[in-house]
Amino acid sequence: MTLGQATHEQELVSLGATDIRIRPLGIGTWAWGDKLVWGYGRQYTDEDLREAFDTCVAAGITFFDTAEIYGWGRSERLLGRFMRERGVGLVIATKFFPYPWRLWQGALRRALCGSLRRLNTHQVTLYQIHWPFRPRSIDTWVQALAEVAEQGLTRAVGVSNYNRVQMARAYEILAQRGIPLASNQVQYNLLHREPERSGLLSLCLERQVTLIAYSPLAMGILTGKYDVDNPPPGVRGRRYNRHQLARIQPLLALLKEIAAGRGKTPAQVALNWVICKGAVPIVGAKNRRQAEENIGALGWRLSPEEVEALDQMSERVLAGS
Repeated sequence: MTLGQATHEQELVSLGATDIRIRPLGIGTWAWGDKLVWGYGRQYTDEDLREAFDTCVAAGITFFDTAEIYGWGRSERLLGRFMRERGVGLVIATKFFPYPWRLWQGALRRALCGSLRRLNTHQVTLYQIHWPFRPRSIDTWVQALAEVAEQGLTRAVGVSNYNRVQMARAYEILAQRGIPLASNQVQYNLLHREPERSGLLSLCLERQVTLIAYSPLAMGILTGKYDVDNPPPGVRGRRYNRHQLARIQPLLALLKEIAAGRGKTPAQVALNWVICKGAVPIVGAKNRRQAEENIGALGWRLSPEEVEALDQMSERVLAGS
């Protein structure tokens, strides 16, 4: 075993109370096929995505998160193709979207079978309910989730965008059938700390439910790449306008300061902060450069003093919003 392999092994964490082990960072593939928000086909190509995939896998990152609605299935197809062509087994997570016209419990199994075809596999590692949308109840879809786990179509099950009360209900339903709730995937970053404030993060830690943090870089804002004179394009620019970018400059300045002292980048510091909180960030990678930067968030930890400084600055910035 090489030194690099030993480091990877030491850094592995469990996905909830399952025997599935991953490095404490995954790759989110929302951008793999998404033209509206991320500019797929204009700003990056399938070859860029393949290079990002290969770079991550070579570094020991095996956890990839996708969904049936990402690129209307293209994300799953790309991930399945890259996995097949490289000949590797990965920890693949995908999601069921509870459209209002999906009324019957069997719709979840049919959706999962569609995902399996696009991914070109017989089983996913983690299957998640994307949102707790009506008209069907949480109970309906969580019971359906239990069924596909019992049928062996997925190794583990999770939810996404569930609040504290909703997650507790899902946990209870699954526990009655002897199935652990492996994860809850929610937005969590230095500019969105609702999982802490609501008690969701603490409940996850208490019940051994992995909090998977999506948008850990706040759609790229925490990379330090954007400022009032260079706002992000498209939808992201409307969400984070010049006024908002000006307001968060003190936090970005602190990220840059800590990064400089550690020989890291602001993005790597922001990702490491999520890891230090006990969550697993899933971060986008549209090319080799982004993949390499993401990997640099692993193998080290911020000090308690650095985490506290970021906490306090984040709170100040959010209080002024």
